[in-house]
Parts: sequence; C-alpha cells; structure tokens
Amino acid sequence: MKLIDVLWLKRDPFGVPTGGVAGAFEVEHTTSIDSGIVRVLDVALGAPDAAVTHLFLVAPDEREADVRAPRARPAFSRVSNLRVRYLPYGELARPRATMARFGTGMTAVEAVANLGLICPINVTDCNRALDPCAASTDA
Repeated sequence: MKLIDVLWLKRDPFGVPTGGVAGAFEVEHTTSIDSGIVRVLDVALGAPDAAVTHLFLVAPDEREADVRAPRARPAFSRVSNLRVRYLPYGELARPRATMARFGTGMTAVEAVANLGLICPINVTDCNRALDPCAASTDA
C-alpha cells in the first residue's frame, strides 16, 4: 500500500478512522498504465479480507485507449473481478456541486468513473454486475 497514490480511509459514523481502506486511487499521468494496474492489484489482493472495494486508475482523458488495452492480457485477468475503474481527469474537473448530485463519498466518485476498464462488452452484464438487486431478479 506504500506505493499507491491516494487511499480513501474508512470512518465510523462519528468520523473516526477505523483503520480500513475504502478506496484506492492510482494516478498515471505519463507513466506506464500497466505499472499502475499492478499497484492497484497489489492493494486489492494484499488487503485483508478483500477490504478495498473501490479501486480506481486515474489518467488523462486521452489515455483511455491505453487504459483499456491491458484488459486483454492474461496477467490482468483479475482486474474485471476486482472492479477496477478508469477515472478520467475530465470527470475530476467537474465542479463539486455537479458531482454532489450523485451522492456523497464513494457513491459520487463511482458515478463519474468510467467502467470501460472492467466491463464486458455487453452493457447489460455490466449493469447486472454493479447492481446486486438486478442480478437477483434474473433467477
């Protein structure tokens, strides 16, 4: 966890840090996307009890193709299972008030994150994976 750029810490209802990590953000401005994915995977797979559930690779908008490319590599097959998301700079530039309409905390961040890094081609499958209620209605 020492190499990750930003950790979002969990807090109890009184705002006291609990010692857990709610989210991890790896920023890849000009460095290798592959190395950023490796650092995110290290955090996700090294956390006790898969405690880090919100994982983001932050990069410039124009690097989206670079972010999507490693998806096909067998070495990164776990990226899909861990729901690593691409968060383009352009989405972070939105005014806080605009993001706040999506909620607070991780809810707002996930609402603007691009699921392209991890989603299957079929958007329905992606929505089902993100919405446990949708998955339960298919049975």
